Amino acid sequence: QGARKVRLDGDLRAVLLEAPGRCVPYAVIEGVVRSVKETLSSQFVENCKGVVQRLTLQEHKMVWNRTTHLWNDYEKIIHQRTNTTPFDLVPAEDGAGVTVRVMKPLDAAELSLETVYEKFHPSVQSFTDVIGHYISGERPKGIQETEQMLKVGMALTGVGELVLDNATIKLQPPKQGMPYYLSALDFESLLQKQESSVRFWKILTVVFGFATCAVLFFLLRKQYRHHRERQHLRQMQEEFRQAQERLTNVEGGETLKNACVVCLSSTKSCVFLECGHVCSCHECYQALPEPKKCPICRQGITRVVPLYNS
Repeated sequence: QGARKVRLDGDLRAVLLEAPGRCVPYAVIEGVVRSVKETLSSQFVENCKGVVQRLTLQEHKMVWNRTTHLWNDYEKIIHQRTNTTPFDLVPAEDGAGVTVRVMKPLDAAELSLETVYEKFHPSVQSFTDVIGHYISGERPKGIQETEQMLKVGMALTGVGELVLDNATIKLQPPKQGMPYYLSALDFESLLQKQESSVRFWKILTVVFGFATCAVLFFLLRKQYRHHRERQHLRQMQEEFRQAQERLTNVEGGETLKNACVVCLSSTKSCVFLECGHVCSCHECYQALPEPKKCPICRQGITRVVPLYNS
């Protein structure tokens, strides 16, 4: 959005002469591709001339996934060659007499190449080959041969650094690290495409941000619960310790000796039979769950005899 849009006309040289350092750091310029010297001819299409040619051989095969137990498509570029020749951007209208030399087109983040030839060569397999492929987990499908070109006469939108070098106007990758574009789209369409991409990443960032916040919330909540439980346990231990100290200090520790092993506050007042243990007060005996068992030896209680201390 911050790129300066300049026109490819006779005033372009004057604009660069007035710019600091004879350079516009980030500019948008639209023109038509024209070769400087010789052109590149298509290997498969007659009378197809261009300035960038990319030949690709891509292998297609099916690979067995041992985790999902499914055959997945797999593509691999086994050979790729790119040929270039110097080219300029010239005005769509003839006779303007101004050109812009495009530098390092292969460094562009988006280089619009048109597919002029594409052919798929399926692999020929015998029965033994099929058996071997099933055993190995790889089934070749074939080789795809593709030729892409940046044709002469194609309308191109360049976004990059525009500089006047002696008598030559050059469009090159920006030194500030901003993206370099050579696109067949017009500037407005290219801008909308980049805005859609940015919008997608923003939505993805917001979604992952909410997911991260939710995970952190549940982790912190879990830690808080554990902290509360540990705090409650420490509080109970402290109350138990204080109760023991109180019982120890009363009557020289005699009360602690006769204290109920359950509540540690009341004195023992029950004899459990048939085990014979004297360990509980009557209230704690009543609170024991059914079937009632001795808190000391876990033997079943058949009857209870009251105990009276004189």
